Amino acid sequence: MSDNIIHIPTMAELAAKGEKPDILFWVGCAGSFDDRYKKVTKAFVKILNKVGIKFAVLGEEETCTGDPARRAGNEFLFQMQAMSNIQVLNGYEITKIVTACPHCFNTLKNEYPALGGKYEVMHHSAILQQLIDEGKVKAEGGAFKGKKITFHDSCYLGRANNVYEAPRKVLEALDAELVEMKRCKTKGLCCGAGGAQMFKEPEQGNKDINIERTEEALDTGAKIIASGCPFCMTMMSDGVKNKEKEGEVEVRDLAELIAEAEDIL
Repeated sequence: MSDNIIHIPTMAELAAKGEKPDILFWVGCAGSFDDRYKKVTKAFVKILNKVGIKFAVLGEEETCTGDPARRAGNEFLFQMQAMSNIQVLNGYEITKIVTACPHCFNTLKNEYPALGGKYEVMHHSAILQQLIDEGKVKAEGGAFKGKKITFHDSCYLGRANNVYEAPRKVLEALDAELVEMKRCKTKGLCCGAGGAQMFKEPEQGNKDINIERTEEALDTGAKIIASGCPFCMTMMSDGVKNKEKEGEVEVRDLAELIAEAEDIL
């Protein structure tokens, strides 16, 4: 399926026609601007289109949730960004949001309500699991049958919001062999990019956290490191390159794996 036939309506377009989507897809900064994560955005959109979920994006009306600003200590900037987004979301009477970024997920779900933004917010792993449970996504392509896959728990998805099973259910649907790292789920190790660390160089130390985490992933023997977060994907990809294993081990998002299994990537 070529990219030029992906249909992504904006909220403004639907509002002009007097229509409302079932869900708003919050793309996030990485999904909009990072070349690697744009592929995840496209994969997820293809899945939504295939199953017939009516969705829309904000397009140019979407700005950063303010997560990096708050983590870095700039509360004033966070509140400015949050209030601007809430004004737009409430203006469109949005009730349900899905996003492929755990940082956006956590901020929209847990931090916007205090500022007047109350929405049902889902991470894309949850909606993928729901589609699999309902039989709308079968993932029967066989592309991953028997392949060893390990899942890296994002801090803002796992420990911050207790979402552990949805991503694993998605991977199990691929008929792959899910192998866990020594530190996983509630004891999972951060990729090193949280707390706005993504946007600065790490402090001096013996080893970068993403290298430590990548070593744990490689020790499982997995050929695919699955992730559900743009920051984690970048850090784990850098770790794999550091170990010169990029020809042997892939870092992939859950949506990409499902889209490939469905033969719509």
